[in-house]
Amino acid sequence: MHAIDWILVVVPLVFVVWVGLRTQRYVKGVADFLTAGRVAGRYVLSVSSGEAGMGLISLVAVYESYYQSGFAYGFWGSLAAPISIILGLTGYCTYRFRETRAMTVGQFLEIRYSRRFRNFAGVLQSTSGILNFALFPAVGARFVVYFCGLPVETVFAGMVFPTFALVMAFFLSLEAFVAIKGGQITTMVTNCVQGLLSYPLYLVIVLFVLLNFSWFRDMAPAILDRPPGKSLINPFDITALRDFNLLYVIIGILSSIINRMGWSGNLGYSVSAKNAHEQKMAGVLGSWRSGFENMMFLLLAIVGLTYLNSDKYQGGPRGAVACRTELAIKAVNDVAAGEQFAPVRVEIVGYLQTGVVTPEMQALLDKTAAIKVREEAEKARLRYVGREEGDSGAAVAAPPNAAEEKQAAREARVDKAKNAIRAVDPGAAQTYGTIFGQMRVPMALRFIMPIGIIGIFAFLCIFQMVTCDSSYMLSWGSILVQDVILPYRKKPFTPKQQLLLLRILIASVATFAFFFSYFFGQVDYILMFFAITGAIWLGGSGPCIVGGLYWKRGTTAGAWVALIGGSILAVAAILVQKLWVPNIYPWLHAHGMVESLAVWLERCSAPFEPIIRWRMSSDKYPINSQEVYGITMLISIGLYVVVSLLTSTRGRVFNMDRMLHRGQYHREGIRSEKPRLAWRTLYAYLLGIDNQYTRGDRILAWSVFVWSFGWGFLCCFVGVAIWNFVSPWGNVGWSRWFFLNNFILAGAIATVSTVWFMIGGVRNLRRLFRDLKHKDTNVLDDGRVVGHVSADDVPLVEQVEKDEG
Repeated sequence: MHAIDWILVVVPLVFVVWVGLRTQRYVKGVADFLTAGRVAGRYVLSVSSGEAGMGLISLVAVYESYYQSGFAYGFWGSLAAPISIILGLTGYCTYRFRETRAMTVGQFLEIRYSRRFRNFAGVLQSTSGILNFALFPAVGARFVVYFCGLPVETVFAGMVFPTFALVMAFFLSLEAFVAIKGGQITTMVTNCVQGLLSYPLYLVIVLFVLLNFSWFRDMAPAILDRPPGKSLINPFDITALRDFNLLYVIIGILSSIINRMGWSGNLGYSVSAKNAHEQKMAGVLGSWRSGFENMMFLLLAIVGLTYLNSDKYQGGPRGAVACRTELAIKAVNDVAAGEQFAPVRVEIVGYLQTGVVTPEMQALLDKTAAIKVREEAEKARLRYVGREEGDSGAAVAAPPNAAEEKQAAREARVDKAKNAIRAVDPGAAQTYGTIFGQMRVPMALRFIMPIGIIGIFAFLCIFQMVTCDSSYMLSWGSILVQDVILPYRKKPFTPKQQLLLLRILIASVATFAFFFSYFFGQVDYILMFFAITGAIWLGGSGPCIVGGLYWKRGTTAGAWVALIGGSILAVAAILVQKLWVPNIYPWLHAHGMVESLAVWLERCSAPFEPIIRWRMSSDKYPINSQEVYGITMLISIGLYVVVSLLTSTRGRVFNMDRMLHRGQYHREGIRSEKPRLAWRTLYAYLLGIDNQYTRGDRILAWSVFVWSFGWGFLCCFVGVAIWNFVSPWGNVGWSRWFFLNNFILAGAIATVSTVWFMIGGVRNLRRLFRDLKHKDTNVLDDGRVVGHVSADDVPLVEQVEKDEG
């Protein structure tokens, strides 16, 4: 990058970190470190949680997914919009969880169930979260190396170091420093300040794209040049991309209900509000928060795809051919850096530069070709042919169209380089392909952007990495202390001891992430890695959390069975999917069990066809990932409900008012009073409106409902779907609609929301500093639970019980 770009990265980064670190003086106790003293306002929470939630690794994963599957799936996701709107407006789960005043999910689980269950859940949750987070630094560091044009290796004091490792070490140190100094206060403030600075910068990049690329002349033709069934923007023409049907939507809705509070990577933002109402309103504001951010990311994904696939941008020193070549060479030097590749690395790089296949290169390609022939022969030997006519284990691929053939030709050198690496090390070849796919769009953006814009975009991406990673470090380190160590501490920690231990564990999480990322050769899609690691906790935690918050008859036994059973099922299912082709199916074939299992699968799915259709295959697991996810959720829900009913004691139910601080246990904010359920008050229930709502709150709730349900669902989904069933638009019509809805209307909304949130965010920040300065610190508010009651609530509960007695 140019010096100007580095200045645009470093100066705001230093400023934001300086502002955040200035807030560490407000940390007076454990509650301040973990919950920012519970004094945050809605705008600070909305802006900061939004920045923390969209990390750099998520951006890379989204760009990778967009390049492969396009943007049309979002349309069908609108089927779930009514449920999502109601859940958001009513503060489903988030409102009640904030009412508990728990600092972690584990603390809530001890209040609701038992100390042993909290400890077990803490181990499971921290293991899942830390493994999930451990890939973040690798993807972020590679993005910085590739996008910023840094060399693959750096020479220092006569020694050679991988630049990837140095960059990773630097940013992990910075992120850990931010999290350690002030905990949730520092991370929340730095995220909020970064978000407020970013809003106008998003606009700058959006204007750059729109002024330099025409939607109708450049972008639309490139993304419309697709074969039938693989459209990137027409949701009625995506059947050939991947499995997608009504079941996909139903399972998505079920997941949004069951796993609402399941993931704790950014849990600090769910416990920091000054009261439960403010927590809910922060979530409602999230409907307007994104502004130009989503618009910028969407535009850049389309521009990157256009640049890489349009004939207009292929030639020249900054053309797509030069971009692919540089990326491919860099990936080879990155992945094939070991001694075993020394004899062939020069051959591969030379081929990528010239296109000339030397005898040595041809020998590598011939070796890989022979391996592939043997693999195909083995697949043919094992392949199962179903009894239905035309129902075979192998899917018949549709012939490629001109656009696909052209794209394949453009990346032919990349594929040959991968095959040459495979001849030496198949794992390295897989890693090479993964890195090339992840860095394809970011590298294209570097070639597209001029000086200045590169610096702005680099700052936005780097700080997304810093904000997200520091929040995750804080969450997972805190869970280790609060839910694994603290529950079995006989003598309470002093605040100083507990803060020191929290900081040590946060640093330990960062250290583990560094070594895991450095030695882990990534061989799969980012989202698949997230699914595998996330399933350890999410497989069975949802019913325990939702049932604990809303069902007074849920029991500890039900929670144990649901969490253990669901997590085992989820992890086992993912492992079976991964091992099906190389191990499980060959074993079934060798033992003559394929036919009987095929019959059983067909009988199980028959009542649900054509939505569910299970057929034996040697090429893929018969049950797709979404179906596995749905089955796991249903089983874990069933286990929780059935076991709870079997183990509950008649006449004894859990005291929900005590846990939620309602009625005589109330201690903060205005007492919530729900209106009586009647036809004339039904709208209040659906919109979550109660006596805590001011006039401004009511306007905000109605605006979200009218925009999201009235326009987003009824007009943009129902209306458009009916129109296309009656009179299909075709690709040109969809391109016009896509431009109108995602850029014209979204741009108008973003203009208003940018000004709105900048004003609200600044005012909330000033109020936050004032409240932190004057708040009292309770040393008992440290996460301990005594007899199903938080330690700092014991005096209140004892007084209530005394008054009742």
